Amino acid sequence: MRSLRCALVVLFLAVATSGAEPLPAGRGRIEISYRGAPLTLFTYKPVHSTDGPLLVVFHGVARNADVYRDQAIPMADRFGAVVVAPRLDEAQFPEEWYQKAGLLDASGRATPPEQWMFNVVPAIVAEMRARERKPALPYYLIGHSAGAQFLVRLAAYLPGEARRIVAGNAGSLLFPSREHPFGYGLGGLPPELSDEAMLKRYFAAPLTLYLGTGDVTPKKRFDASEPAMRQGPHRYGRNQAGFELARKLAAERGWTFNWRKVETPGIDHDAGRMFAAKEVEDALFGPK
Repeated sequence: MRSLRCALVVLFLAVATSGAEPLPAGRGRIEISYRGAPLTLFTYKPVHSTDGPLLVVFHGVARNADVYRDQAIPMADRFGAVVVAPRLDEAQFPEEWYQKAGLLDASGRATPPEQWMFNVVPAIVAEMRARERKPALPYYLIGHSAGAQFLVRLAAYLPGEARRIVAGNAGSLLFPSREHPFGYGLGGLPPELSDEAMLKRYFAAPLTLYLGTGDVTPKKRFDASEPAMRQGPHRYGRNQAGFELARKLAAERGWTFNWRKVETPGIDHDAGRMFAAKEVEDALFGPK
């Protein structure tokens, strides 16, 4: 954690000294450089935003970050939050890497942590903190579908300083079991990516599985592969099973378990309705 905090400070100072303009009120779009390539951030800032948190919103496989930004506006206005939705294009974040973050190289060996796709998150947070001139701006992560898959795996390996990581209707989870192959579980991972220390960090992460109870009918881009189907017949069932497996294992070993499960009745695989539902407040900030 200390090395991560140091990295965030360096990133903040780099952006703060680059003359970056403050975020405009309302909708916005900014371009930054990440690993030498352009990265587009779609933003929204409520007119009366003061000290609200930062919500980093992660799109699904359609890469429609502008749509996700717009769908997150009700949350921004409701909570006084600044929203940023990065467009993680397929050139830099191919589908296999988006969900699995590039933890393994072509030979199956662990890649250095600095190469993981997850590192885009602290870079985005540092950019936004610098533009808002608030180096300690608290942030929350929320994603839907493929974006939720990305966040579940991020929770296992690089949760950072996120106050809460909200994974909405993920199509598959990272089960804490070697009986499921990576990236559906820990099977085939080297020890440094699947040992007890890793599991303790995973269970201690502030992860919320945010579930629409109507997400039980496979839609387009549904993962029906054999390892995915072993997790359950549909997204809702897979999340239920993954949560229970993690909860029971943490309880058996006496480990801290900071995961939460929040359901919203009747909603299917629909990011806009999930973000607008009243239960999203519970998913992000906990029960009142």
